[in-house]
Amino acid sequence: MSKYDRLIEKKADSAQYMVDEITHICKDMPKRGPGSEGEKVACEYMAQVLKEQCGCERADVESFKENPGSFLGWLYFTLTFALAGMILYFFMPALGAAIIALGFVIMVVQFGFYKKFIDFCFPEKTGHNVTAIKKCKGEVKARIFFNGHPDAAWNWPVNERFGGAVYEAHIASGVLGALIVMILSIIAAVKTGGVPGVASPETYGPALFWCGIASLIFAPLLIGLYFMWDENTIVDGANDNLTGCYMGIAILKALKDEGIELEHTEVGVILSGSEEAGLRGAKAWCEAHKDEFNDVPTWILSYDTIHESKFLGVNYRDLNGTVKADKEVSDAFMAAAKELDIACQKTWVPPLGGATDSAAFAQAGFRATGITALNHVLEDYYHTRKDSYDNLDKDCLADCYAISVKCLENFEEKYGK
Repeated sequence: MSKYDRLIEKKADSAQYMVDEITHICKDMPKRGPGSEGEKVACEYMAQVLKEQCGCERADVESFKENPGSFLGWLYFTLTFALAGMILYFFMPALGAAIIALGFVIMVVQFGFYKKFIDFCFPEKTGHNVTAIKKCKGEVKARIFFNGHPDAAWNWPVNERFGGAVYEAHIASGVLGALIVMILSIIAAVKTGGVPGVASPETYGPALFWCGIASLIFAPLLIGLYFMWDENTIVDGANDNLTGCYMGIAILKALKDEGIELEHTEVGVILSGSEEAGLRGAKAWCEAHKDEFNDVPTWILSYDTIHESKFLGVNYRDLNGTVKADKEVSDAFMAAAKELDIACQKTWVPPLGGATDSAAFAQAGFRATGITALNHVLEDYYHTRKDSYDNLDKDCLADCYAISVKCLENFEEKYGK
């Protein structure tokens, strides 16, 4: 039996350790909204665990500036512009089309690509990251990081009450409505030569005019989207994403408990704060450490919401499907799962699915992939108060842990000799 086989054999014990620690953080510490005191407290606690229980010589808590309200705050701009455009359709269609188009630009840049487009409109806060490394005995020839984000999301009331299908249908119908009104406004502007005036069947033509009237059915849906998130309620974030944080911590603890010292491979943990605010912590980490880990082959395995075994997979594309993960790193996790005969699928974070921190690492040039175990057709625990410590899946945690240990073993064999 190899040193890694001993760790894999005790995967249930490591899963229970994760559950116990996640429960402790959720029950005994402040809520961990992006840029909050709770996020800082959790980072400081886990950094202490990494030093005292996991043998990390380095466990740095690092701060960064951010404007977390901007990530979902774009809704206020886009929705207001869409509703204004609906009114302007009947008087100044050219202006209405332009305003709706601006709303779509804000949506695409702020949410589609996670850029800092309207961040300056929201209060500045301080977020926190952790960088922890367990040194090897000899010359460093390889390095692997396990990553998770310590912050938790704002509550999504519609998803909590009605589930993901209704939630996503609500968003899609609102976006469709705004798009229809924009197209009608463009047609009306062309038809009237851009001259302002009161709409009528005579000036617009009966079909165009009554289509504009009919499009008002989308107004209540757009108004409802103002309430799609509750910025005053932070969920526990047990699965999303303390499971990701503790995946790496559990591996390092198991290595120490078994007295395993790696010869030429450094093992570390990155806790990247404020993922729920648009990957802000991961982006800040990449800026702070962009030239620090180029000396040897360095991989980042980024975990997010390890909850349902049937959805355990490797995201080969991230950030609404626009960012490629590192193929070798992704394939390595898949190969490790196959070696252990644990089901793991190739998947992606689809359009309108958001992103995980893996995308930020990949965009910055780090060799990274993302591992998730959730349905991308949202379940009712996603970003709701149902994501609590009493809704964890130990078997899923154990399987993901086992694959991760096997992946570490294979990585060391290939690069750390």
